[in-house]
Amino acid sequence: MKILIIEDEFILAAELADTLESEGYEVVATLDNGEEALDFARSEDFDLLLCDIHIKGDMDGVETVGKLLKIKKVPVIYLTAFTDKETLDRAMKTYPSAYIPKPYQVSQLRVAIELALHNFVKENPANTGQKLSAETILQAQDSIFVKQNYQFVKLPLTEIHILEADNTHTHIYTSSKKYTLRLTLSQLCEKIDFSYMVRIHRSYAVNISKVEAFSEQELTILDRPLPIGPSYKDDFISRFMLR
Repeated sequence: MKILIIEDEFILAAELADTLESEGYEVVATLDNGEEALDFARSEDFDLLLCDIHIKGDMDGVETVGKLLKIKKVPVIYLTAFTDKETLDRAMKTYPSAYIPKPYQVSQLRVAIELALHNFVKENPANTGQKLSAETILQAQDSIFVKQNYQFVKLPLTEIHILEADNTHTHIYTSSKKYTLRLTLSQLCEKIDFSYMVRIHRSYAVNISKVEAFSEQELTILDRPLPIGPSYKDDFISRFMLR
C-alpha cells in the first residue's frame, strides 16, 4: 500500500515513515503543508493518507484533507496531538477512517490502516458486508488486496500473469512472486473484475496481455506452457482483435 504522510515535524515524519516501511508499506512522500499535498494528489498515486492536524501553511490538516478528497478519494487517518472536541468535530466532517492521538503505538497504527482499507473498499457495493478473512479479496480501482500473514498486500491487476488451481486453493503468479489464497479458481475469478483475465482451462486463468505465444492447444506465459481446454478455446481466441 502506498501511503502519503502530511506531518510538519521532520523527525516525527521520518520516524513514522521508517515505521511504516518496516511494516511492509511504501511511503511515497512526507510533506509538511497543505498546498504541497494538494499538488501531489493531482499528479501522483497513493492509497492512504496519514495526516497531522497542525501543519505548516495557511491550511491546517482538516482543511487540507477536505480539499484533497475532492481531488482523490482515499481513506484518511488523522495522527495528531489535538484531541479537543472542537477539533475532533471538524475532523469527523471529513469522515476519517481513524483518529489516533500521539504518541501512537505501532500495533494501533497497523490495525487502523487495515480498518481504513476495509472502510474504503466497503464503498464498492460488490464488497459490502465482507469480513476481512483469508478468503477476502478487496478490489480498489485497478488493484486487489490479498491477505498475506497479518496484513493486506496490494497487487496491481496488470502484474498478475497466471492463476493456477490447487484443489481448494489458488496460486497467483506475477513475474517475481507467488501468492496462495484459500479460494477455488472459480471463486477467485468471480471476485476479480479485470477484463484481461480469461479462463483457459479448468486449472488455469491467465492475463492475456502477458501471453508470449499460443497455438490451438496451449499457450506460453512466464516461459511455462499451459494447456488450453477445448471448452475454453473459443472464449480465449475471442479476446484478441482480428486485423
